[in-house]
Amino acid sequence: MALDCLDRHLQKTLSRGRVAVSRPAGCEQLPLYLFDPSVLEGPLSHDEAQAVVAEPAYWSFCWASGQVLASWILANPQWVAGKRVLDFGAGSGVVSVAAAKAGAREVIACDLDEAALDAVAANAELNGVSVSLCRDWDVRPEDIEVITAADVLYDPDNRPLLQVFRSAAPRVLLADSRVKNLGDEAYRLLTTVEACTWPDLNEFEEFNRVRVYLAGE
Repeated sequence: MALDCLDRHLQKTLSRGRVAVSRPAGCEQLPLYLFDPSVLEGPLSHDEAQAVVAEPAYWSFCWASGQVLASWILANPQWVAGKRVLDFGAGSGVVSVAAAKAGAREVIACDLDEAALDAVAANAELNGVSVSLCRDWDVRPEDIEVITAADVLYDPDNRPLLQVFRSAAPRVLLADSRVKNLGDEAYRLLTTVEACTWPDLNEFEEFNRVRVYLAGE
């Protein structure tokens, strides 16, 4: 079962870990298997905390930018409908699922984390859509028409991705809450939306302000 598979992934770093079906506040249309905070009945032990920090299960949370981009795509399906879409750094798969729901011809979820790809597959099945999986950007399928990416600029070393995305597809939809100025005029700001990670990690308020950008046609 998908649930058991995801629980096993979580329990590699947090023995009490498990997922549960939840609807993120910023994109309530999509149910997702996400971290179940009710398992944390007390503080983490030192060993648990060390393990979680060393190998965080990013896929088990639905980050603010992912929720906002997914919700925006569902409200504006014309940007992906009939297109071959690659979702870079897919994480939980919320954007991948949204693109499939919005009528994309094909959605490819790309993530280096094997557990994240299992989460994408589980969440796609939960929402009744089909999503292909890609474990390596360098071996991605050809003829990608739209690239989606959310919360991938958290590391300054990732900033060159902005140009990489534009070179790889004629259209890029990007959501980010970490970088106030992308420094790339090809990306046009479409909207700014307030959202928070789900389950809520009580991050700084500035990280709850998500900007959605469009580059290309």
